Amino acid sequence: RRDAALMAYVTVSRQFGAGGSEVARRVAAQLGWTVVDNEFIGAVAARAGVPVEAVAAHEERVPSLMARLALALAVSSPEMFVPLAATGGEPDEATLVAVTERVIREAAAGGHVVLVGRGAQALLATPAEREALHVYVTAPRAVRVGVVAQRLGVPEAEAARTVDTTDADRDRYVQRNYHRHRADAANYHLVVNTALLGYDGAADLVVAAARRLGWG
Repeated sequence: RRDAALMAYVTVSRQFGAGGSEVARRVAAQLGWTVVDNEFIGAVAARAGVPVEAVAAHEERVPSLMARLALALAVSSPEMFVPLAATGGEPDEATLVAVTERVIREAAAGGHVVLVGRGAQALLATPAEREALHVYVTAPRAVRVGVVAQRLGVPEAEAARTVDTTDADRDRYVQRNYHRHRADAANYHLVVNTALLGYDGAADLVVAAARRLGWG
């Protein structure tokens, strides 16, 4: 069996405005791991959509995780990334989901990553998982609306609409692709409330759980 400490990963799902990305960054920093979020996935997909030689040449002697994933995906299924590399139009949703899933699976297989959003907790769910720690980051709606209003510089009414719309979109993504209810606490090993704990406190709990499993 693979060494769980070597192959371990954390998934972070979050309500919009609860600070899930901030918690994920803090967890990754404490564990010395890499954060894989939407920006990271997009960068991998962009690199995988160019010739393999160009991706390889871009890196120095020790390729980054991003470059290693791009090379692996470009070699194994180059046809998947052509739409993302093309400039003549946007890829369809099925292609985006497929690319996202490939990046998440490849990153998780290497371990030592914190995977943010995109249904990673559902995609990587298994009945007796010992290599994963699935985390849900939450906060009361009023707190999240206030955070979003300040972050975006918009009135609270507009921030409330953004919070509700974004969470509904994320819920639909997980329901449509994985037939799970994203907010169901049973999907997670740990639920943290940043309104009570703060970003640092929430991250500390996640890291403590990871280290209790022998990681980091």
